[in-house]
Amino acid sequence: MATRHNISSGAPWESVFGYSRAVRIGNQVHVAGTAASGANGQIVGGDNIEAQTRFILQKIEAALSEAGATMRDVVRTRMFVTDISRWESVARVHGEFFADVRPAATMVEVNKLIDPAMLIEIEVDAIILEEAD
Repeated sequence: MATRHNISSGAPWESVFGYSRAVRIGNQVHVAGTAASGANGQIVGGDNIEAQTRFILQKIEAALSEAGATMRDVVRTRMFVTDISRWESVARVHGEFFADVRPAATMVEVNKLIDPAMLIEIEVDAIILEEAD
């Protein structure tokens, strides 16, 4: 039976909400919706959606690494943006991280996120493929 490994970002609201930054079970890793909140709780990137997207993907990369995965293992991304007209900026940064991986990707516009300064939230799913010996 596969074991469960919860990965925490250390955010104080994880225990309040009852969630983990990422969860690995077997060879699957699921990363929760991730926003551009820094260690102090402030939103990184201001009104620059590219900066927020880059910061988020770096946070996701760190969570995947802790789970034993890499960005190359990502099979799906879901992006929630508050202004879909800025999609090209998000796509540009997404492409920096995933141009060679090309996961299944979804981007949808949402009315708002938890903090009005958040312009985007991203979640990913990864499957770690074991290399044959």
